[in-house]
Amino acid sequence: MTEPTPKSSRRPMLLAATAGLVAGTALAVFYGISGVAGNKDTAACTASRESLAKLQPLVKGEIAALVISDEPRPLPDLAFLDGEGQPKKLSDFRGRMVALNLWATWCAPCREEMPAFDKLQGEMQDRPFDVVAVSIDSGGPEKPMAFLKEIGVTHLPLYTDAKSEVFRSLKSIGRAMGLPTTLLIDEAGCEIGYLPGPADWASDDAKGLIEAALPKS
Repeated sequence: MTEPTPKSSRRPMLLAATAGLVAGTALAVFYGISGVAGNKDTAACTASRESLAKLQPLVKGEIAALVISDEPRPLPDLAFLDGEGQPKKLSDFRGRMVALNLWATWCAPCREEMPAFDKLQGEMQDRPFDVVAVSIDSGGPEKPMAFLKEIGVTHLPLYTDAKSEVFRSLKSIGRAMGLPTTLLIDEAGCEIGYLPGPADWASDDAKGLIEAALPKS
């Protein structure tokens, strides 16, 4: 005959079982809610898995390092300043495709690719597309403004983030691990591609992929 488990022994077992049940329920609720929210956010993106897969063959040559997302990735509504010091947000560009570039005057590869971005913006100015090049130079807009003037930029607006908040926000989700960093963002504000490092964004390779990803009217 099996002896009954003493009450003193049953109590820890009961507490452990209860804790496990509570933890399991909490995890189920958490994953259930986050799953629904994630699906809802992704559903709001204009791109789809299929449309992104069609871009993959265009990743070559000068933009061979571009990583096309497996599915559109919702991004936070990043905030920065324009050249007049007025607040801007990523959501201000809804309805247009965006090449969001983070750069700084002390970053040599950033300086080298900025003329290409200026050329790209000029050639795409009649298309629903914007290069949003955000300088994270500290101190103020004077230094990046002087640099853009020095290299003869005529099409790129100046955007700044002296506190590097955009950089930190993107780094927290696995982006912007260094400079330069460029994200291709669809008209709904969702990431469709990511390129860590410099590239020739005025190349035929880059323009071909951008044209293929532009909003369809």
